[in-house]
Amino acid sequence: MGSLLIGRKGYKISLFVIVNLFLILNVHNSLIAPVSATSKVHIVYLGEKQHDDPELITKSHHEMLESIVGSKEAAADLMVYSYKHGFSGFAAKLTESQAQKLAELYGVVRITPNQFHSLQTTRSWDYLDLSSYSPNNILQDTNMGDGIIIGLLDTGVWPESEIFNDEGLGPIPTRWKGHCQSGQLFNGTTDCNRKLIGAKYFIDGFLAENQQPFNTTQSPDYMSPRDVVGHGTHTSTIAAGSFVANTSYKGIALGTVRGGAPRARIAMYKVCWNVPAGQCSSADILKAFDEAIHDGVDLLSLSLGTQIPLFPEVDEPDGISVGSFHAVARGIPVICAAANDGPAAQTVHNTAPWILTIAATTIDRSFPTPITLGNNITVLGQALFAGKEIDFTGLVYPEVPGLRPTVPGVCESLSLNNTSVVGKVVLCFTTVARRSAMTSAVTAVRAAGGVGVIIARNPSHLFGPCSDDFPCIVVDYELGTQILFYIRSTSSPTVKLSTSRTLVGKPVATKVAYFSSRGPSSISPAILKPDIAAPGVSILAASAPLDPFMDAGFAVHSGTSMAAPIVSGIVALLKAEHPDWSPAAIRSAIVTTAWKTDPFGEPIFTEGSPRKLADPFDYGGGLVNPSKASEPGLIYDMGTADYIHYLCAVGYNESSISQLVGQATMCPSTKPSILDVNLPSITIPNLKESVTLIRSVTNVGPPHSIYKSLIEHPFGIAVAVKPDILVFNSNTKMNSFKVTVSTTHKVNTGYYFGSLTWTDGVHNVTIPISVRTQIIEFYTDDN
Repeated sequence: MGSLLIGRKGYKISLFVIVNLFLILNVHNSLIAPVSATSKVHIVYLGEKQHDDPELITKSHHEMLESIVGSKEAAADLMVYSYKHGFSGFAAKLTESQAQKLAELYGVVRITPNQFHSLQTTRSWDYLDLSSYSPNNILQDTNMGDGIIIGLLDTGVWPESEIFNDEGLGPIPTRWKGHCQSGQLFNGTTDCNRKLIGAKYFIDGFLAENQQPFNTTQSPDYMSPRDVVGHGTHTSTIAAGSFVANTSYKGIALGTVRGGAPRARIAMYKVCWNVPAGQCSSADILKAFDEAIHDGVDLLSLSLGTQIPLFPEVDEPDGISVGSFHAVARGIPVICAAANDGPAAQTVHNTAPWILTIAATTIDRSFPTPITLGNNITVLGQALFAGKEIDFTGLVYPEVPGLRPTVPGVCESLSLNNTSVVGKVVLCFTTVARRSAMTSAVTAVRAAGGVGVIIARNPSHLFGPCSDDFPCIVVDYELGTQILFYIRSTSSPTVKLSTSRTLVGKPVATKVAYFSSRGPSSISPAILKPDIAAPGVSILAASAPLDPFMDAGFAVHSGTSMAAPIVSGIVALLKAEHPDWSPAAIRSAIVTTAWKTDPFGEPIFTEGSPRKLADPFDYGGGLVNPSKASEPGLIYDMGTADYIHYLCAVGYNESSISQLVGQATMCPSTKPSILDVNLPSITIPNLKESVTLIRSVTNVGPPHSIYKSLIEHPFGIAVAVKPDILVFNSNTKMNSFKVTVSTTHKVNTGYYFGSLTWTDGVHNVTIPISVRTQIIEFYTDDN
């Protein structure tokens, strides 16, 4: 039986032991009383907690449940979680009739069925002008985020990874109330240190709903904070991994690897489990939010999403939107992935205005890999291939006679029955953007004796390594077609595959990633989402041994899951430099200072059909610019009153709002305009006649400043600002202004884009403007 070597500590875990532990856990799960077919986990949300004694709060939850189910014993058996720190509520197994009775009790804001969420899955920091070698940037100004605690809700951590080293770190901050929780193959004392200072796991909500065997040999996991799939290890070390020098991946030297805030501390809250799509229960997510707020994290990073269609805040709030509201109300920024459902419009997730929502871009790094054809023409594909060069050998493309000759050459269903591929390279085509097509093709070609695969796809920048240095090179359809024409032009086509090179800098264009979910928001289109974009393609970070893409402790992955912790690391630096800034102030600083081009001044395009210049629905304010965000000049700040304005505008009832914010709240008799929410953006989805909205800005730059407005008008849209000059001094730190927007269009249009910039000659504070003319409205709200 083989052994699984775990990291630098050098101890081994027998696979036989692991398999048997899996069997033990399966037996344990089979002993759990099955949940009735009519009983499901429900989240009973009671809003803001009424006092600070967690024991009394928990007792009140049990008493409330007992009043419905009839006994203390039954209530204890049905209770899943008590939420008692950040807010008040509980999760319990209830029938529909029990849920209905509970909903009628005084103090119950809302009861919602448990929902499941899924995961949204080096050079990045230099690309963002945040090099550790530069003496003058926010990284150095904040001592690399020292003292900041980043909490992550994810799949756990692999603590043996050397990127969790605590060399040079001081004591754990004394305000920290959290701890590391022991469990299967995870020692809460020895597996944590001054870098990894918190690790907990939450599974009760998942198990209460899970109808399939958990923790099998096909889908192993650890009943502990230990990470089995590598997603949580990857995201946490992107945000705050320590320095690891002289790294390489698949034989390609990549230099020093670190996180965005390498001296920040990490607290992991494992809420996602190794089942298809990475299931994360909203009951577990809410409990993790509750604990993280209590423990004292400075920010929270979530690379999780739900499904389209989304649940609106006014109806069925999910665990992320509600939990994040309570975190933000306590000054804790929440950074979330926008999801990977792009490039279609209206696919963005995590759209609440108190969340910082992150899109994904490529970076200025590529791995050109020469493909030399037998006619001496060389084309450059993309790959991570550092194995032995494949000298000239046969090149084939599977085809059959008939009306659909190219069917056998589809990568994800490659048919090699009528094609001899032994010792040859195979060309195939696919329309599937994800790695599954590549994996299927490689498996089929290797099994048939082939020595390499060329995959033609669009986009061509989404690729990964293949195991055992098997060459799998990606090209776009144009290059793939040229290779195919060559194959058809000769009776004995040949090809040579050379090893990959690394290219960084100006020749490599930045694009919004094909998979990155796009706006506008399908819940509240007047709230611009995503907020900002960050690198999320081919990001190198630590992983766990069962990650099939891991090599030497690291893996390269793509997704908005990777972009979100990039921004989380930047937020940690901003928190360190400006500890008094609110989550909204941090969001404003990031959005208003973003690059609208790449760092070299080249335009940012989007991957999709057709490729186009990026707009605010692709990347929000633009590409995050860490150094500029530290000195934004002006900020569009928000607090609880602004979020109440939003909740009233979208239709929450007053009772629900009062419970949510913990104070009696009445909405104005005239429904407030959602356009007046003080966001660092202006989005008008249904402009028919002239509309005037209000914004306020706070000066965080030199006390005596004068700002003038500059307007980039959307096509056919008139924008006027009054006043168009803002004067700040020691007595006037905040100014308000009105923006009047009107249209010259006489028909319904799509969105047109522009911007409003306030400038003092040093700072350029820019917000995006997105306007759609709707002469005939397809939806009206008469309330």
